[in-house]
Amino acid sequence: MPPVNFTLYRELLAIRPIRRLLVVGMIARIPHSAAGVLLTLHIVLTLGEGYAAAGTAAAVMTLGIALGAPWHGRRVDAVGLRTALIPSVVSETVIWSVVPHVSYQWLLPLAFLGGLLTLPIFSVVRQSLGVLSDGDQRRTSFALDAISTEMVFMIGPAAGAVVATSGHSVLGLTIVGVSTSLAGLFLMWFNPPTRSADRDDACGPEQQEAAEVAVNDAAHAHVREAAAELGREPAGNPPHRSLRSKVAHNFRWFTAAVAAVFAVAAGAGMVLSGTDVGIVAALETGGHQAEIGIVFLFWCAASMVGGIIYGAMHRPVSPIMLLLGMAALTIPMGYATDTLTLSLLALPPGLLCAPVLSAASEKVANLVDEARRGEAMGWYGSALTAGVALGAPLAGLFIDGVGPSAGFVSVGLAGVMLCATGIVLQRRRAAGQKEADGQKDAARA
Repeated sequence: MPPVNFTLYRELLAIRPIRRLLVVGMIARIPHSAAGVLLTLHIVLTLGEGYAAAGTAAAVMTLGIALGAPWHGRRVDAVGLRTALIPSVVSETVIWSVVPHVSYQWLLPLAFLGGLLTLPIFSVVRQSLGVLSDGDQRRTSFALDAISTEMVFMIGPAAGAVVATSGHSVLGLTIVGVSTSLAGLFLMWFNPPTRSADRDDACGPEQQEAAEVAVNDAAHAHVREAAAELGREPAGNPPHRSLRSKVAHNFRWFTAAVAAVFAVAAGAGMVLSGTDVGIVAALETGGHQAEIGIVFLFWCAASMVGGIIYGAMHRPVSPIMLLLGMAALTIPMGYATDTLTLSLLALPPGLLCAPVLSAASEKVANLVDEARRGEAMGWYGSALTAGVALGAPLAGLFIDGVGPSAGFVSVGLAGVMLCATGIVLQRRRAAGQKEADGQKDAARA
């Protein structure tokens, strides 16, 4: 069997619900991908504040997104997608129509609230893909999602920059809110399945047999055990359990393996945002800021190619190993001398960008039972967002103190150290588990 099989894409896109979900997800992400650039340039150009103030607003919005994602996921698990999306659909238009008309002091709490109630399109798409696909199909579907995200971030920020620099940031932010609410309404109408029980309604007759096969394949032993554990009340516990026991019960899905994936997501966000800042600083310092788009084009295009190859693979690759490669390959970007060399040096780490994100999403979908997968995907998004929020200031600190090249080196080394620590902990845990199993076998003998 060949290591890659590109016919997986044709088979996957033949399934109408998956095809429709990927298209809807891509379109729905574009408005908010432009929001960050629009908000930053609105604060700088329209309100006359500095970039530090714009960065504070972006951090406040990011904090709101990180806090809101798990809550959105838990609501989807508890009440279903349509009901869970109502607060976001209402708030998106209201908040982003008001934001461009207030002073900076009022803008900050509104940006936080906007982040908190933002449409959870990223986690919803991942959660639904985890239900609609499995095995090689799941890997391919998450790879396609990562590829479409790259396309979104090639379109959205550029469009936002054009609108804002043309003096229409007020109109642009209003359009972001209205279009995101419309995307939420369309998502409610489409209502992609977030549980296997809902999937049969989403699939047409021609996809029913393939969907049933995917469900059977999805029933891995560890998932069955997790589901059984979640449904079993510990013997002897009183009816009114303590707060600690309730919290522990609610987070039984949060195993060491899931925590490791969240650490990878945070590390990936850190490396990517740090690289982003490093590219801008390197070209601005050399007076080539007009060529920033060229480097981003190389970087994103490489990520799309890497995602296509990874999605066609028959075997998964450990997310932590992919992150280790991406972080290590980011370090040489600090030695670029001009736009061309920076673009070429961005290709190797770019090739691993989409694979890291798709492999981590696939891992979460495999480890967490679908009854709690929405919440888990929400926390996964929060980990990624937290990493993004950490990477930019980390790179900026070294850029200000040493120079643009230090931005790439700092986040690259930080990512390598994170992965090395994770690999050591995984090996120690595996060795401890092996020793414990040996002691159990000896005791039985």
